Amino acid sequence: MPSYNLNINNKTYKADVDADTPLLWVLRDILDLTGTKFGCGVGSCGACTILFNGKSVRSCQLQVQAVGEAKITTIEGLSEDGSHPVQKAWEKAGVPQCGYCQSGQIMTVAGLLNTNKHPTEEQISTAMAGNLCRCGTYHRIKEAILEAIAK
Repeated sequence: MPSYNLNINNKTYKADVDADTPLLWVLRDILDLTGTKFGCGVGSCGACTILFNGKSVRSCQLQVQAVGEAKITTIEGLSEDGSHPVQKAWEKAGVPQCGYCQSGQIMTVAGLLNTNKHPTEEQISTAMAGNLCRCGTYHRIKEAILEAIAK
């Protein structure tokens, strides 16, 4: 079984797993980083979103063999104390209801703002289109994104 050294949240983790193991399973089952959620398993809901070299990706669709030297950031590594501007905006807007999709939503916004500090509403809608929230808190998610952009 191959062994992988992974740069996750600025720490090096070792994982001995099959090459085609989705990164989501490595994060959750091997490394116990359970902030990243399993939603659909086919990349359609966004619950498993992480940052891959600062860009948002679906960890259920990324095989561990494709990670290489990339810098992986999960919700646990976005900030140590929840002080990332997106997390603060989420709290201020009172976004979470059940909370299950929230880490994926936050990581998608963080990835968007890493590449575009002042996205238009159309760009926000496009970026967030793949993140589903069963509670329907989309209006508060949008409010939080606009708050994070204003900071």
